[in-house]
Amino acid sequence: MNSQKITSAATQSRKADHIRICLEQDVQFYQTTHGLENYRFTHCCLPEIDIDEIEIGTKFLGKQLGAPLLISSMTGGTEQAGVINRRLAEVAQHYKFAMGVGSQRVAVEKPQVAETFAVRKYAPDILLLANLGAVQLNYNYGLDECKKIIDILEADALILHLNPLQECIQPRGDKNFKGLIDKINKLCVQLPVPVIAKEVGNGISDTMAQKLLAAGVKAIDVAGAGGTSWAKVESERAENALQRRLGSTFADWGLPTAECITSIRAMAPHVPLIASGGLRNGLDVAKALALGADIAGLAMPFLQAAAASDALVRELADVLIAEIITVLFCTGNATLDELRRSKCLQRIKSV
Repeated sequence: MNSQKITSAATQSRKADHIRICLEQDVQFYQTTHGLENYRFTHCCLPEIDIDEIEIGTKFLGKQLGAPLLISSMTGGTEQAGVINRRLAEVAQHYKFAMGVGSQRVAVEKPQVAETFAVRKYAPDILLLANLGAVQLNYNYGLDECKKIIDILEADALILHLNPLQECIQPRGDKNFKGLIDKINKLCVQLPVPVIAKEVGNGISDTMAQKLLAAGVKAIDVAGAGGTSWAKVESERAENALQRRLGSTFADWGLPTAECITSIRAMAPHVPLIASGGLRNGLDVAKALALGADIAGLAMPFLQAAAASDALVRELADVLIAEIITVLFCTGNATLDELRRSKCLQRIKSV
């Protein structure tokens, strides 16, 4: 078996492991939270609006969404992942959510699994996001490979995910992040679609966001700490005591989601901003939007639902929409813009 086949087999096996571990093990942060619990909406006992007239649609990267929701990047590359992606895409199409897929590196290494990512046929109208680890730009990936994964998805944008901690703990992780900002800059200039920078659960600071935006990135997904800890996920896959120890030591590492949202929004008032990292319900989503995010991404709740059935994904979507609308109604706001302008979200304690 040549090195390319070994690499692709390892990547595919890792994909299967990630789904299994996330569904079966406790991989949430031990103590670090997303920080949204430190905020509370001011209740409005007399909204003076008809709940049926509340509008939660929004635009992001030029696409109209039915709700400010992104089904965050999760998976692909295995038969189970293909089923999950199909279920997610069908719901995204029905509700006009945005959707990302998991890292498509495996689709380049093993083209026969590309179909597990190719969901455009199920979701012809949605904002669909391709995905690749930025560090792969230091491992023989470049413009051609990025165009290939965009074409596989017929994607509207490319996510470059940033995961230095995960790579430190992951068996045979790719740890050469040197010179990436210049390569990201060149890619942003050459690609036909916008680039989104996304962490994987440890957060993006305002300083790093500023550098990424200067390099040509068009949107930021903060993917802050407080949800799934990929340090814990990788510790479950550890091949030795060192990797297990690293996963445990750094299980709570990162910047809370709320902190990332507020600091980046203060630094860049108009950047398209996605809030993700530990969001579990529509109340979390509404708080993230009130803090300055344009849309909010959820992964674990959608993964759990999609691994079970089509019906559960639809039930989750209905619940999330109802929760967001309830927040607007009970704060006296008829639109998302009104929610953001109303300053009805108050900090209640220090982080």
